[in-house]
Amino acid sequence: MKSLKQQDPAIFEQLEKETNRQNFNLELIASENFASKAVMQAAGSVLTNKYAEGYPGKRYYGGCEYADVVEDIARDRAKKLFNADWVNVQPHSGATANAAVYLAFMKPGDTLLGFDLSHGGHLTHGSHVNFSGIYFKPEFYGVEKETGRLDYNKIREKAKAVNPKMISIGASAYSRDYDYEAFRSIADEVGAFLWMDMAHTAGLIAVGNLKNPLPHAHVVTTTTHKTLRGPRGGMILVGKDGENELGVVAPKSGRVKNWSEVLDSAVFPGTQGGPLMHIIAAKAVSYGEALQEDFKEYQTQVQKNAKAMSAQFVEMGYEIVSGGTDNHLILIDLRNKGVTGKIAEEALGKAAITVNKNMVPFDTESPFVTSGIRIGSPAMTTRGFGEAEFKQVAKLVDKVIQSPNDESVHNSVAKEVEALCENFPLYDFATV
Repeated sequence: MKSLKQQDPAIFEQLEKETNRQNFNLELIASENFASKAVMQAAGSVLTNKYAEGYPGKRYYGGCEYADVVEDIARDRAKKLFNADWVNVQPHSGATANAAVYLAFMKPGDTLLGFDLSHGGHLTHGSHVNFSGIYFKPEFYGVEKETGRLDYNKIREKAKAVNPKMISIGASAYSRDYDYEAFRSIADEVGAFLWMDMAHTAGLIAVGNLKNPLPHAHVVTTTTHKTLRGPRGGMILVGKDGENELGVVAPKSGRVKNWSEVLDSAVFPGTQGGPLMHIIAAKAVSYGEALQEDFKEYQTQVQKNAKAMSAQFVEMGYEIVSGGTDNHLILIDLRNKGVTGKIAEEALGKAAITVNKNMVPFDTESPFVTSGIRIGSPAMTTRGFGEAEFKQVAKLVDKVIQSPNDESVHNSVAKEVEALCENFPLYDFATV
C-alpha cells in the first residue's frame, strides 16, 4: 500500500476507511463475504496487465502461455468442485454469465418463466427494468402467502399456461432448498430448457450441504463470491447429463454443436471481450480453498449460524419468511414491528450493523422502502462467529429495531459491536 499512499492519497484514505469499516462492523449482507489474503493478492497481481481474448490454446494475443495455465487450473478445479463436465470461468459477474445463457438459449421475444423478484428472485430473471425483462417475455412464479415456500404443482400449472422457452431457478432472498427433480419434470413436460442460478448457494452446494442442480439443470450459473468466498465474478457450468443430451445445429455449416461450444461463444465474443485474468487467477485460488476439508466445516457452520440466528429472531417475535432457513440467509418481515426495511437498514447502519432492506412476498411497500430486511451468515462465519455470537447479533439487531430513532441506542450498540469484532480480527490494513 505504500506506493498507493504516495501516489494517490485520496484513494488510499478511502481504502483505509473501508478496511476499518469491515473490521469493526457486523457484515450481515447475505451476498457478501470476506476473501482470503491469497485471493486478494491474486486479484491484485500482474495478470491485470494481460490481454487474453479467446480460450487456452486459442488466444488472439501472444504471450498467453502462463495465462493459459492459470485458466486451465481454474477450470479443472471448478469441474472437480461441482462434478461438472464443462465450465467457463471468464464471466465478469453473475449478470454477465446469465446474459451469456440468454444469448445461447433464447431469442428476443421468447418466454422466460422465472422466480418473481418481489418474492425473492433475482433482477436478471425477467425483471422489467433489466435486459432479461426487456428483450424477453417474462412470466413469473412465486411463493405461497401462507408458507413462504414454492408450490411445485402451481409452477407446473403456470408453465403449461405460458409455454416458456426456458425456466429459471435461483433467488437472492429465498431461504429454502429446491426440488430440482420437480423442476426438471416440469421443464421436460413443456419442452423448456432448465437453468439454475446458484449464485447465493454455490459454496453450500459445492460441499454437498445443499442439493446439486447439475444432474438436473441443462445449464448452471453462479457468482464466485458470496458463499463461495472468492473474488467478485461469475461462472457457467454444464453437468455430464446436460452436455450429452443437448445439441444445436450451427446455421452455416449444419454441424451439430454441443452446448459447451455455444456457451463459450456466448461469453466470448458474444457478451465479453478480454477476460479478467487477474480475477480468474483469484477464482482459481478460491476454488482451491473450497476443495479443502475445512471449507466443508465452514459451510456447515454457515448453516448452523443462520439457523441459530433465525431461531433467536423467532423467539423475539419476528416474522421469518418461510418460517426458517435451509441455507445461509433469512428474510425478515418487519411489518409486525412497525418498522420499514429502509428505516431498519439506516438505523442498523448507525449502530455498525450492515444489512440490506429487502422486499418480502406480497409486500405493501415500494422497492425503495420495503417491508423487510435480508440477513446472512457467511461473512461473520468467516471471521469465526459461532451460534452463540449470532444469537447475540440477533439481540443487538432487535435493540436497534425497537428504538430506530434513538441515537443513544445506536451508540451503545456500536460499542458492543466494536468489542465483539475485536475478539475476531479480520484484516490488518498494512498487510492487505
